[in-house]
Amino acid sequence: LWTVRATASSHFLVCRWRFWQLGIRKALDPLQAAWDAFSQPVPASCGQLLTQLLLCACLAVAAAELVCHWLVSSWLYPSGPSGIIATVCGLLVFLGLGLVPPVRCLFALSVPTLGTEQGRRLLLSYSTATLAVAVVPNVLANMSAAGQVLRCVTEGSLDSLLNTTHQLRNASTALGPTSRSGSRGLTFESQGNGSAFRLHMLRVTQGVLEDFSALESLARAAALGTQRVVTGMFMLGILVESAWYLHRYLTDLRFDNVYETPQLTRQLAQAQATHLVAPPPRWLLGIARPKLSREELLRCLLRLGLLSLLLVVTAVAVATDHMAFLLAQAAVDWAQKLPVVPVTLMVKYDAAYTVLDFVPFLLNRPPAQSPFLSARHCFQWDLRFTSAGCRLLPAQRPQAAAALAAASLQLLAGSTLLLEAYARRLRHAAAAAFFPAQEARRTRHLRARLQRRYDRHQEARGRGAGGRG
Repeated sequence: LWTVRATASSHFLVCRWRFWQLGIRKALDPLQAAWDAFSQPVPASCGQLLTQLLLCACLAVAAAELVCHWLVSSWLYPSGPSGIIATVCGLLVFLGLGLVPPVRCLFALSVPTLGTEQGRRLLLSYSTATLAVAVVPNVLANMSAAGQVLRCVTEGSLDSLLNTTHQLRNASTALGPTSRSGSRGLTFESQGNGSAFRLHMLRVTQGVLEDFSALESLARAAALGTQRVVTGMFMLGILVESAWYLHRYLTDLRFDNVYETPQLTRQLAQAQATHLVAPPPRWLLGIARPKLSREELLRCLLRLGLLSLLLVVTAVAVATDHMAFLLAQAAVDWAQKLPVVPVTLMVKYDAAYTVLDFVPFLLNRPPAQSPFLSARHCFQWDLRFTSAGCRLLPAQRPQAAAALAAASLQLLAGSTLLLEAYARRLRHAAAAAFFPAQEARRTRHLRARLQRRYDRHQEARGRGAGGRG
């Protein structure tokens, strides 16, 4: 009974796996047909022609959208002229893809080129520029907000100090004539010119804020210019790298000719020369083999260690941006919550005189006082620790979208480390699909190379056998 159940279970799993394989193949058949139509220099039928034109039109629309977004977001062009330029670029891309097969091959090679070392450098450069555009001006803006808090508090404190000095001077002036009538005077003096000191402090704080503002504007302009240049270099670098690969593929039979392709396997089987790859050399890579070689895996691990350093720097930059925002927000909230302290100064002055005050003293009685003068004054003002005419700048929140975009690009660059070997194989397969005649010549060259290797090994083995004999 257990044997029957195990057999039925294994049969069910095998059937299910075959069903999934059949479903995947059916899903991939339209993609394979579309790729065959796209890679044909001359369409073999009307269906392939329509498929090719449809694919070229979709790619042209996508290129036009990217150009329009780049002009609007990076170059800050109006949407009208940007749309016109993007439309012209889309038409040129459609004509180039539809009429020139090498252009289609160049476009197909640009996708796996992103997974190579050159594409990884471009991705990391673009992620760094995106992070710099978002973080550096934001940190400077938050520092300017904290500096504005310092300026407002300084200006408000100086105004309150000068106002208090002015009120005390008014109080002494109001008591002046009254106190002089009693042959005593009350005077209040302040050392230095308070207004000049206030203006000096305001000029100093305003100069600091202007320096921060100029630095922020310079950082924004530099970061925006860097992003523009890096974006242009990113696209140009991908196209140049793809063109360089295509040129080497078409002119050098030894370039990137280390793959055990189905064409090579078929030729070896037809010529009964499968012994040439039994065992295969270490440099021969299976183009459809999912397993990476030991050298490829070790290279990926070493580069992942270097990429982790850049991820740490990115995390530090993002943390600095958040810390600057939290400090600026705390300073602005503290300044906004500073209370207004009302101050009331009550001045009361009473004067009286006595006549023959020694007589009540001898009789042990209190002296009789006759009021001579009485004065009362009230002065009120407010102590403000922030100036009413000084506007506090809001703290700038970190741009989470830019940080996520930079992190996503870096993770994509990290994934290309693991997928670089597959990207190289895919690039070779794309070039072979567009130029089958050149791939046939390259396959014959690789077969001759394997034959020479086999002959050298046989010769060395014969010499070894002769020496032992």
